[in-house]
Amino acid sequence: MYSPSIQNLIDKFAKFPTVGPRTAARMVFYLLRLENTKINELIQAIAAVKKNIKTCPMCFNVFETDKMFCPVCADSKRDKSLLCVVANETDLAAVESIKTYKGLYFILGGTASLLRKDNLAGLRIAELENRIKTSQSIKEIILAINPTSEGRATTLYLERILKPLNKKMTKLGLGLPIGGELEYADDETLTSALAGRK
Repeated sequence: MYSPSIQNLIDKFAKFPTVGPRTAARMVFYLLRLENTKINELIQAIAAVKKNIKTCPMCFNVFETDKMFCPVCADSKRDKSLLCVVANETDLAAVESIKTYKGLYFILGGTASLLRKDNLAGLRIAELENRIKTSQSIKEIILAINPTSEGRATTLYLERILKPLNKKMTKLGLGLPIGGELEYADDETLTSALAGRK
């Protein structure tokens, strides 16, 4: 139906999270209507992200400085006894935006259904275990995983894996609806969920 070049770009965009073929097609036709200068700005912005952004070796958050660690991990004022485990970077940004949590983070790299063990291979579970084992200061692990079915399955799996490490483990409290996602929660709901962790 579409020319090969257009279909190729639609296929590429359709691989983005939450983007289906229809949305991908709308994106392609939007780009076709843009002036060449705007297209070049977009290309340069993508290239800059690939060139300048690096991943923190402690928490796996992405950042852009010449330092070794991200600003959160490098901040000596953060509470090193608290480790908040989130699924991805947008969840970390959501928790950080409420400005009440003062601990450290760990980005798991997604969630997985317990029915599909192969999904667990893409998660940073070994890295999380190592981070907790090698840190003398971590006292509480906050499992701040979205309360979706995959998120709940991942939380249960983490609780089982991390239990032998004998650290206090808590989950976000009331406030987040079942099936909700952290990045879409308002500040008040997130603050309530963090304060009510159990």
